[in-house]
Amino acid sequence: MTYAHVNDLDVYYETHGTGEPLVLLHGGLLTIELTFAAMLPELARTRRVIAIELQGHGHTADTDREFTLDRLADDVVGVLDEVGVERADFFGFSLGGLVALQVAMRHPVRAGRLAAAGVHFRADGYRPGVFDMDSGSELLPTDADFQAMHDAYVAVAPDPGRFEAFAAKASALPAELDWSAEDLGKVRSPVLIIVGDLDFVRVEHAAEMRELIPDARLAVLPDTTHMDLLRRADRVLPLVGEFLGQRESGPRG
Repeated sequence: MTYAHVNDLDVYYETHGTGEPLVLLHGGLLTIELTFAAMLPELARTRRVIAIELQGHGHTADTDREFTLDRLADDVVGVLDEVGVERADFFGFSLGGLVALQVAMRHPVRAGRLAAAGVHFRADGYRPGVFDMDSGSELLPTDADFQAMHDAYVAVAPDPGRFEAFAAKASALPAELDWSAEDLGKVRSPVLIIVGDLDFVRVEHAAEMRELIPDARLAVLPDTTHMDLLRRADRVLPLVGEFLGQRESGPRG
């Protein structure tokens, strides 16, 4: 197991493959394995993949420091420093996609092309009631999904008993997100936004996001929930692979 000591935190990361660097960032309450198991082998066939587990996730311990996108983005850049990578492409899911975008805003010279799946930029971008875990909505993670998150945490976390406490801490971040049009206008990296038509994120909100980021495009997968984005590698990988390969693209307008 490999850790980078950055910002008073031991951040777990894995490297796979060779080629141009690609950072993988998992979703909230997930791990590298739960998010990218079906995709990582194919991505590592042509890229040097650097997969990172964020504060409080997987092998990386939580601490009493604030859980913010700024801090998470700085941690990711710290890992890139550790492995000697000046600039990388990013593929992030949900929380990981938000962290990738924060890297592009906060450390623009470190971010190449960004694929961000299941992301929003304001709390009202989520469908009404999505934070009500007792609603029984078919759009939410299933009981089996939550059990898999819990089991993965208990299996590898430095403090296995903190799952519920950390879940409450981590869940507050997306609910409070409030990026402005000016914030998104600062993103100079080419961005691919991927959402499902049954995602947490409203499709019209994702379309607005696409317009606010200077060089962005949007893919909407049919009959796909938020968690389905992880399970449909046959649809997601071709989109991400084609996008990451378009090295010559520049900002629109």
